[in-house]
Amino acid sequence: MLRLTFLIRRKEGMSREEMQRYWLEEHGSLVAGHSRTLGMLRYVQVHTTDDDHSRLPGRRGEMEEPYDGAVEVWWESKQAMVEAIRSDEGREVDQILRDDEKNFMDPQRSVAWFNYEYPQVNPTPENIVATERSSLVKLYFPLRHLDSLTFDEAQWYWRTHHGPVIRRQAHGSGIVRYQQVHRDEPGLTAAINRSRGSETEPYLGHAEVWMDRSSMGNPTPENRAASKRAYEDEANFIDFSRSTMFLAKEHVIIDRR
Repeated sequence: MLRLTFLIRRKEGMSREEMQRYWLEEHGSLVAGHSRTLGMLRYVQVHTTDDDHSRLPGRRGEMEEPYDGAVEVWWESKQAMVEAIRSDEGREVDQILRDDEKNFMDPQRSVAWFNYEYPQVNPTPENIVATERSSLVKLYFPLRHLDSLTFDEAQWYWRTHHGPVIRRQAHGSGIVRYQQVHRDEPGLTAAINRSRGSETEPYLGHAEVWMDRSSMGNPTPENRAASKRAYEDEANFIDFSRSTMFLAKEHVIIDRR
């Protein structure tokens, strides 16, 4: 499946609460109403929580400001997405959505990219969702790579070296689910950012980690040791100063899988 990730920063003058309410209640309904025209298989809004995110980076040092949330859209394939979006009706709907995005987001400071998933710790069926009423929370970690590595080298290290590091210690870390989402399809990625007027550099991709809050509030010795190992390996390929992380809750608007 082809996936879109769209990190959103809110429109100037809006509080995060106001932005997220409009995004969910107004824009979400608009997208849902046109989702079949756009060929969407799944559409999820990921809303940043009110947690103190300044504590998240820890030993990683200063990182970029957290986003206010992320849009996630899945299509059955790249072909299915392109055919839907580039149809006459698809172009009309895309313009409608772009016009409404201006009511709640800052397009220049937001950024999107197309990508593919690489599940690492993945329960079956894939029904883990950090809903508002559950104790689960989703950690979003959009990352950029060190200048000493090429794009391909960084993704390769992330997938073949860092993935196993996290998998081996998932239980001790309190991880319920973990997957890597790698940026791809450069032509499509450039086009969607150009259409929105984004001035933000797309990320290498992002890591997604679902965990229970109970494992975060009372870290065990195993949890602390796992966190140390994860950080030490991240430093081999991640430029922390140009990356960010935030906690979020998920709102599943469309799911036709």
